[in-house]
Amino acid sequence: MLTYIIPFIILILIVVFIHEYGHYYFAKKFGVGVTDFSIGFGKEIFGWNDKSGTRWKICWIPLGGYVKFFGDRNVYSQSDHEEILKKYSEEDQQKLFTLKPLYQRTLIVFGGPLANFLLALVIFFSIYTFVGKDFTPAVINEVQKDSPAMTGGLQVNDVILEIDGNTVQSIMDVSKYITMSTDDFIDFKVKRSYDEFLLKIKPIIALSEDNLGNSVNKRMVGIKLGAYNNEINHVKLGPAQSLLHAANEVYYVSVASLKYIGGMIVGKADTSQLGGPIRIAKISGQVADIGLLAFISMMAYISISLGLVNLFPIPMLDGGHLMFYAFEKVLGRPLSQKTQEGFFRIGLFLLISLMFFTTFNDLKDLGLFK
Repeated sequence: MLTYIIPFIILILIVVFIHEYGHYYFAKKFGVGVTDFSIGFGKEIFGWNDKSGTRWKICWIPLGGYVKFFGDRNVYSQSDHEEILKKYSEEDQQKLFTLKPLYQRTLIVFGGPLANFLLALVIFFSIYTFVGKDFTPAVINEVQKDSPAMTGGLQVNDVILEIDGNTVQSIMDVSKYITMSTDDFIDFKVKRSYDEFLLKIKPIIALSEDNLGNSVNKRMVGIKLGAYNNEINHVKLGPAQSLLHAANEVYYVSVASLKYIGGMIVGKADTSQLGGPIRIAKISGQVADIGLLAFISMMAYISISLGLVNLFPIPMLDGGHLMFYAFEKVLGRPLSQKTQEGFFRIGLFLLISLMFFTTFNDLKDLGLFK
């Protein structure tokens, strides 16, 4: 269990700290008072106060964190300004989040997800600069008999150029693009001798193993790949190229994840792949056994996921507060406190439902449910 728990805690501590620091940075920039910066929930394990009065602490339940603002009731979008003005002195009012201009509140809330995307960008940039990026063309070495690939017209020695419009830059891209696809057919653009062909392949869903040995339902087309001319092309990139490829990776993962979630909602994507803390802990331990590079790469993908999820327009998440600010911009005033509280109840129900669903998937993944 320790081999799972320790890497999981390290991963969560870093990713959550970066997220909360994004909120903290913009709050301090705009003069908002910060009373608490917590990693984890529940009872405090240890902590300290800085010179500005912020309590930095780590708590027992490492499943998130929060930044608490001066005078805040843990609701970003309060509308009872008259009551607030009566309660605080003019000096203290300068430190109140709810009295800041709309654009400042928006940046403070958006700062958390933004920090997660920047963390992923820095990780990918560092890997491509100091370790390198694979650019080995993907060649089909085998087409399985009666497979979707054979039915769709893929042949041995085809070089895969694109999948669903995404350029295939290396062998590793092929599995990623197939897995993240949600349409009934996958578009393959291949080079055969001197000609290029666009083929539509209808994948099958089969119980298989991922690279870590976990049982998963995978979209499969029935091909085995190899390196073009048996040559591996792994290149360390310059700063400009690394930044470009890092930004492309963050963008692709974000868009593909949103598309996959949309596929889940309409029933086109496998909901069993949606996991929670237990599955993340399990995979964290498995990836940590592979090596530091794999673990850091996983951290980048988890950071993107955390940033994306927090932007969903669900009250209690950052995206929910941003939704309230959009209403405030359109209406010229905040929504009433009663209306906001109604939205928060809906958001709480959705989050609890999602928590139960992901926990069920996690326990099923561990073999506790059939």
